[in-house]
Amino acid sequence: MLRNVAGIVCVAARPLRPLRSSRPLRFSRRFLSRALAPGAAVVCALLLGACRQDMQVQPKILPLAESQFFEDGRSARPVVAGTVARGQLRTDELLFTGKSNGADAVQFPFAITRQDLERGRERYNIYCSLCHGASGDGQGMIVQRGFPPPPSYHIDRLRQAPAGHFFDVITNGYGTMFSYASRVNPQDRWRIVAYIRALQLSQNGALADVPVAERQTLAGGAQ
Repeated sequence: MLRNVAGIVCVAARPLRPLRSSRPLRFSRRFLSRALAPGAAVVCALLLGACRQDMQVQPKILPLAESQFFEDGRSARPVVAGTVARGQLRTDELLFTGKSNGADAVQFPFAITRQDLERGRERYNIYCSLCHGASGDGQGMIVQRGFPPPPSYHIDRLRQAPAGHFFDVITNGYGTMFSYASRVNPQDRWRIVAYIRALQLSQNGALADVPVAERQTLAGGAQ
């Protein structure tokens, strides 16, 4: 508004009026997500922190720990009499004990194949040769470093020992030798015994033990 006051033109400003809008304020989803994200993160952190429970502090009983629940105070319960683990029903006396009618068995519980001998040699080299030696002479690397030597497999007493004797020694230990029952399964124990028999035969064999077709080859090699 223009006014003439004493020859001076003045401009009078109108009073400001508040803005009026018939539309409500609206915010985009992106704006809301950015504005609320920090607060939501803080709330989640507080909630998760309040209900945290690490695995090491979960309700449990440690092995062989004391328990107030049972009368005997033991947390580990004894196995029920007659319990047999699945696949461990050992009804074959010869296979699992090396015995036949309570005595060391002479026979093997299964027919020995070339594959069985190869497996027996592998297991023997892993578990036995360290003390008994690669040829079974009782002069393995551990013995060479001061360990008491085991008897050679080639002495008469062990050459005449039944197969079940070797199986029993592998299973239960003998003298300074500890049991290998937890390391070698029964089938592999028999394969080791078969390989011991092969070692004994290799050091004490006679020409009559060689097949006729192979004797000429041996004779030619000797010449």
